[in-house]
Amino acid sequence: MKFRDIGPYRFFFTSNDRDEPPHIHIEREGMVAKFWLKPVRLAKSSRFAAHELRKMERIIKEYHADIMEAWNEFLRR
Repeated sequence: MKFRDIGPYRFFFTSNDRDEPPHIHIEREGMVAKFWLKPVRLAKSSRFAAHELRKMERIIKEYHADIMEAWNEFLRR
């Protein structure tokens, strides 16, 4: 997936979240954030600065179609 690693951020899904609405996790250096995808909004964050969270939200919106495609593929596994 072309969005998986962007800059210092790693974007990923986890198998224990399959019962939740579409979302994505992002981590960098031990910091973690979770964004809902419909609509895109912050679900929770641990230690990220506000400017980084805004940057992540912009990235998610830019790659939203790819992320949703990957989410749906992830659920089919």
